[in-house]
Amino acid sequence: MPSYYYFLLFLIINSIKLFSQKAIEIPPPEYIKTIQFTQNGENKNGIPLIELGTRFEINFDDIIGDEAFYYYKINYYNFDWTPTILSKNEYLEGIDNILLQDTENSLNSLQIYTHFKVQIPNNSTRSLKKSGNYIFELYNDNEELVFSKKFIVYQKGATIQANVKRSRDFNFLNKKQVVQFTINSNELIINPKKNLKTIILQNNNLKNAITNLQSQYTIGNKFIYKYDKETSFWGGNEYWNFDNKDVRNANVNISHIELKEIYHNYLYAHSNRSTRVYTFFPDVNGNFVVRNIDAQNNDIEAEYVWLHFKLNSPYLNDKEIHIYGNFNNFTTDQSTLLTYNKEQRAYIGKRLFKQGFYNYKYVTKNKEGILDENAICGNFDKTENEYVIIAYYRAPNSRNDRVIGIGSANSANITN
Repeated sequence: MPSYYYFLLFLIINSIKLFSQKAIEIPPPEYIKTIQFTQNGENKNGIPLIELGTRFEINFDDIIGDEAFYYYKINYYNFDWTPTILSKNEYLEGIDNILLQDTENSLNSLQIYTHFKVQIPNNSTRSLKKSGNYIFELYNDNEELVFSKKFIVYQKGATIQANVKRSRDFNFLNKKQVVQFTINSNELIINPKKNLKTIILQNNNLKNAITNLQSQYTIGNKFIYKYDKETSFWGGNEYWNFDNKDVRNANVNISHIELKEIYHNYLYAHSNRSTRVYTFFPDVNGNFVVRNIDAQNNDIEAEYVWLHFKLNSPYLNDKEIHIYGNFNNFTTDQSTLLTYNKEQRAYIGKRLFKQGFYNYKYVTKNKEGILDENAICGNFDKTENEYVIIAYYRAPNSRNDRVIGIGSANSANITN
């Protein structure tokens, strides 16, 4: 066989591998902070859900503060986050790979930083033409990928009705929450077992989503999902929080403050509450809001503050303990890792946060890298959680997975 046939075969095999690989989010480096997707002034926590045809904004801070040059790209993906075969002009009107020009330097803050933001659509990227899965990628002027962030664009169509039930498994009766739902489509769904796909999110956290269930019952264009075990989530517990909107005074859950090179806030110590009785207190399901009570523009006037955490606990020799929340897209890394202090008999650590109101919890991570979100905070069926159900459909002869509808339910209304 001629050598060029082997070369062609090599290209085909590697192309198949490339397009079968699932995209992963690239976390930002230490100098990139407070990445937010916002719409109408509201923070789109976790995996951002954006309605097709509406404007949204991506913003972040560079704490080097040297007014660096950054460019963005937007790419489209299939339901399972494998790359699409669509060309860019099929899902994006206009162009990307555009320089971020909307920048401002921090004002009157001890920690200097440059605030960047870009609105989509804009004069260059005029619209996203299809619903479905997207990734926003940020590059520096050396064409190096700085970070990437997934988001989902949906269109209104199918109606999704959902409710939250207690588990029918007696072992998890008081610990798990089950999501049951019905999809009412306004279009004919052909071969739903293959072409209709679903995802269930708890508190918009894509990392513990339940995906790709098939309907158990079909009545016309109504698809019914009444699973128990397959759609069950650990109930978890309400998040802890802190509020340092007034950075000069001890506020909610902050014991004391020190001014060094920048402000340091010390939180009250927490203890394991997995065996305690459930107690309700309001949270924002892991989300955060940037704010400075003395600022006119939170984007550039909010301070960066070192938050000090302390968890009273015996030493866990086979597990790490991390702080966890949407403040960094539910990611565990060196900045979230706590270390054990023998003298204090506690896990301690610090992380840089932009002033505001934040939810967080403590999670464990074993040697295999597996997280247990609730080993320290516990699991309770009474916990208030927000659930979102997303329906995707790939019509016959279509080459992309459209999001045809979303629905939601809250466990505050849990039933047996």
